[in-house]
Amino acid sequence: MQVVQGAFWYGEAKERWSAAEVLSAKRGSITDRNGNILAMDTIAYNIAVNPRVIHDADIEDEIVDGLNKILGKPKEELRKLVTAKNAEGKYYSNREMREGGWGIDKSLADQIKEFREQLSKEKELSDVGIYLTESLKRYYTRNTLASQLVGYLDKEGKALSGIEAFYDEQLRGVDGWIKYEKDGKRVQLAEGEVDFQPAENGQDIELTIDSDIQYYVEEALQQIVKEYNPKSATIIAADPNTMEILAMANVPTFNPNEFWKSPYANFYNHAIKSLYEPGSTFKIATLAAAVEEGVFNPDEMFKSGSIKLQGIPKPINDIKRDGWGTISFLDGLKHSSNVAFVKLGYERIGADKLRDYFSKFGFGQKTGISLSNELAGVINLQYPSDVARATFGQGNVLVTPIQQVAAVAAVANGGELLQPQIVKKVTDPITKTTTEIEPKVIRRVISEETSKKVGEYLEQVVSDQDKGTGKNAYIEGYRVAGKTGTAQKVVNGKYSADKFVVSFIGYAPVEDPKIVVYVVVDEPNDPLVGGGKVAAPAFKQIVLKSLRKMGVPPSRETVPDSGKKEATVEVPDLSKLKVAQAKAELAALAINCEMVGNGATVLQQIPAAGSAIHPTQRIYLITEQRDKLVIPDLTGVSLRDALEIASLVGIRLIPEGQGFVVSQKEETLNHVKVLKVVLAPPLGAVTESEGAGGEADPSADGSTAEDNTEAAGENNTDDSADDEAEG
Repeated sequence: MQVVQGAFWYGEAKERWSAAEVLSAKRGSITDRNGNILAMDTIAYNIAVNPRVIHDADIEDEIVDGLNKILGKPKEELRKLVTAKNAEGKYYSNREMREGGWGIDKSLADQIKEFREQLSKEKELSDVGIYLTESLKRYYTRNTLASQLVGYLDKEGKALSGIEAFYDEQLRGVDGWIKYEKDGKRVQLAEGEVDFQPAENGQDIELTIDSDIQYYVEEALQQIVKEYNPKSATIIAADPNTMEILAMANVPTFNPNEFWKSPYANFYNHAIKSLYEPGSTFKIATLAAAVEEGVFNPDEMFKSGSIKLQGIPKPINDIKRDGWGTISFLDGLKHSSNVAFVKLGYERIGADKLRDYFSKFGFGQKTGISLSNELAGVINLQYPSDVARATFGQGNVLVTPIQQVAAVAAVANGGELLQPQIVKKVTDPITKTTTEIEPKVIRRVISEETSKKVGEYLEQVVSDQDKGTGKNAYIEGYRVAGKTGTAQKVVNGKYSADKFVVSFIGYAPVEDPKIVVYVVVDEPNDPLVGGGKVAAPAFKQIVLKSLRKMGVPPSRETVPDSGKKEATVEVPDLSKLKVAQAKAELAALAINCEMVGNGATVLQQIPAAGSAIHPTQRIYLITEQRDKLVIPDLTGVSLRDALEIASLVGIRLIPEGQGFVVSQKEETLNHVKVLKVVLAPPLGAVTESEGAGGEADPSADGSTAEDNTEAAGENNTDDSADDEAEG
């Protein structure tokens, strides 16, 4: 053999004693903007059995019973696996348990090991034919949180949706390999040749979303489901100044760790893939165009109710068919009058300019967000009736939720349309370099002056508790701008009388917007509710909690005669709780807290349990005795609480002004340390602070009963396909 065809036979022998193994790359992690892990690779275990060994030891029954008890896999399937034979009728030496035994977690693997050892000891066998190998498994730490956004991998490791799919190439990395020479027992030869290529782990991706705000959004969605059982619902929250997505969620949803348990419809990301007639939320674009063109005079009067246009057979009606009489255009905005917007958009701006503004706001085109299968929407204004109806968001106008958010963010941020961003940073573990994604300006749509004016007008849609359709989005202490929408759905070519898409979009604070939120609900179970009743309360809940989390202080006190009382939150009893537990309870209520001392247990709290406080007020948790305490930051607290805290830490307080603490300074007066604090009412306050405490009525309730006329003022349930819905 060494002489006759020696080279050939040497090559054949070399193949026999060569072995190769794949070195799997670790998939990159996905985190939120604060580094909280949403998706990561973790150690998993794969089970294999040796039917030959199991048969020879006569332990089939024991193996089947044991694995059935641990894995819950049917006994008939297990028996078929452990008694598997090849075509020649011989037992296999290795069979992988792909179903139910692949990628199991450590707790199950430990049970398998314990069972294997116990059986080995009991039967006095060194090998019972059960083997465990380590592998990597994708694990989603927050289960359903942001599931449609993050996406998932199937059982074969293929990325199928969300960030996982869009950034699959960066996340998955490159597998390595090792080739070596072995002896007859598959042991590597010490002097043998080795060829090695290390694996390159995938890149880590940091998203723009905030897990807390994402939780607020999903919590609000669950409440909508509980009350209205819609076909679907979507909420997007974003920073209007950068268009970084702070939260994006839909219901129904799914758990990517157990994706096979949910129907395919639950994986659908309506935020970028679903098209809706926007309804009256679209009036924001028409309003902005009208203000920019100088054709919107808030004090100018017009006749509401209906309008007849040349070339359009039927008149266009307001929701209230007989209208509200002769009213101002600002009141027309508050009432969400279709006639007002037809006059502004169709008669004054004109078809060509209106199309141009809609295009500048990004409608009819993809936003460019880093997610697959985004739809472009439809703006098809061919005929005069198309243009007229588009002014209030009906007809040949179909938009995605993400387009709506980007457009309203442009109104909020001073007039610039920005590309939505869902990824904040990408880090390469090999080069240790991080690429940051900067905000991207698409174009300027309106001027800063127009942006400011539109914000003030939209604020009155929310703050006017008599006429404003968005009154249920009112947040005490903050200036909120917004607009409701209620669009009849088209069914079999006609507008349905009982199927609606209801929505609310807005931002806060008006003077310095920090967050824009869009809530859209598809087919709530009550045909008489509109966006003001269904979507606006969810908006309010999300924005209030988010502003608190961001540390955005209130910008004003109650407006006189607004009909609203000060919103309050009852302080829970936190005394004697461990610090971590107390923090968790306050976080669940979205209440800010500050620790006073370095102890592990809460000894005292200010304000006391049961107190009614403004939702933005901070809670102080005292964790050490008086002689060990330092003076905390008192910014934003009332004089009453400041006095109590100063007394607690043993320092005299000297106040100046009324309202809430805006600054503090420690000084020495007559050889005694004192704390001087300056107090002032919130910015924009129109009432004086109420004495030393400056506090609201502790019995006040921020909620208001829904006006029973909302359906008449926001919805159109007329079943005529030609009548114009409010949108």
